[in-house]
Amino acid sequence: MDVPVKKNKEYIVEIIDNGFEGEGIAKIDNFTIFVSNAIKGEKVKVLIVKVLSSHAFGKVLEIIEPSEYRIESDCSTYKRCGGCNLRHIDYKKTLCMKRNALQSLVNKALKRSILVEEILGMEKPYNYRNKAQYPVGIDKKGKEVIGVFANRTHEIIPINKCFIQNERTEELAKFVFNYIVKNNISIYDEKTGKGLIRHIVTKIGIKTNQIMCIIVINGRNIENNEHKENMEKDLVKSILEKFPEVTSVIKNINIKNTNVIMGKENINLYGNGYIEDKLGDYIFKISPLSFYQVNPIQAEKLYEIGVESAQITKNDIVFDLYCGIGTISLFMSKYAKKVYGVEIIKEAVEAAKENAKNNKVDNVEFFAGDVEIILDDLINKKKIIPDIIMVDPPRKGLDNKSIDNILKIQPKKIVYISCNPATLVRDLSKLENVYEINRIKPVDMFPYTYHVECVSVLELKESTEK
Repeated sequence: MDVPVKKNKEYIVEIIDNGFEGEGIAKIDNFTIFVSNAIKGEKVKVLIVKVLSSHAFGKVLEIIEPSEYRIESDCSTYKRCGGCNLRHIDYKKTLCMKRNALQSLVNKALKRSILVEEILGMEKPYNYRNKAQYPVGIDKKGKEVIGVFANRTHEIIPINKCFIQNERTEELAKFVFNYIVKNNISIYDEKTGKGLIRHIVTKIGIKTNQIMCIIVINGRNIENNEHKENMEKDLVKSILEKFPEVTSVIKNINIKNTNVIMGKENINLYGNGYIEDKLGDYIFKISPLSFYQVNPIQAEKLYEIGVESAQITKNDIVFDLYCGIGTISLFMSKYAKKVYGVEIIKEAVEAAKENAKNNKVDNVEFFAGDVEIILDDLINKKKIIPDIIMVDPPRKGLDNKSIDNILKIQPKKIVYISCNPATLVRDLSKLENVYEINRIKPVDMFPYTYHVECVSVLELKESTEK
């Protein structure tokens, strides 16, 4: 078909729907145009910025008829940052949009009609992130800058106030940055690969108020440009005077020319190299490289839904695949006979073992390695057959071998926690012939973004029970 729009031309369009990333969808002569920052029901003037054979992308120039759900954003940089791309929409409406997008995916992928439950929103959807990663760099004018990367680029937007990051750790990151500039410590330049300071990373225990500060460097020592004077002791002293709740200061060595934020080597400048936080009844140690849910307030509710839905009994053996530092494994341990956790990151598994020991939990066992390989080994070599499997995979979802092994042993229940609805419904479609999908419960872990976490509960069909 002939493309009815041209790049750099302006058009007036009606927004007929919103897509899976919150973008507005318009049509001209049945040709689809994706429009960021537009809401279903609006009439807008757009500038076409990119044209492909099947669709185009437009930018809002003027809102002619605004949606009743449009609000004035409280953030001056959200359009460029892309961190919370739904900040122009009433919060309750964003929850409806996420649920509808998930329901649409479910309707398309699954044979049986399943109603997605109401999404569990957040009471106070602000300053919820317990981890922040601030790139440090040089702007076009040659001035030092700290902030966030502009959407789909490596241009750093200076931070004024971020409404999803923790306020205290944001202050800490700015303080460290100002110390670096004041003391003439060099800043990394991505283009040349030279300079020292790359990122400032912060983590906070929401319940304990313990803070970790990680300074990612392209070298071995944090030193002054002119005299090569080691500034580490003075930097730590300055941090602790201003932020007494900081319990760990760490330098992370990353000398590779890479987009990966942190290297593998961590050196403690102060403290014992970790912080602790409380989730449910348990205390967890959080190290620089270990994964911990960035919104622990909602994570606690997510895990409670997962564990409650599993209806674990003292006779049950449970597998927790992609267990991280053992958060949900410990949640399940008090109900189960035995829990086996599997995680590919060795450091996370060591933390999981320590978390179990510190919380006096003795009916869990953790394995480090690829889930596909370890699951195969547990089932086919060690002959350990689970009654219930809990999975919380990365965005790519489950691999085919793991799904085949699950279908081979047919546990009575599967609880699938997902951070990516697209791979969730793909995997559910591979399981639905053998399993009844009893519930899909979305939880808003990342308010004002298009992301949504889900708990799905699957029960073995009577006709396929062993």
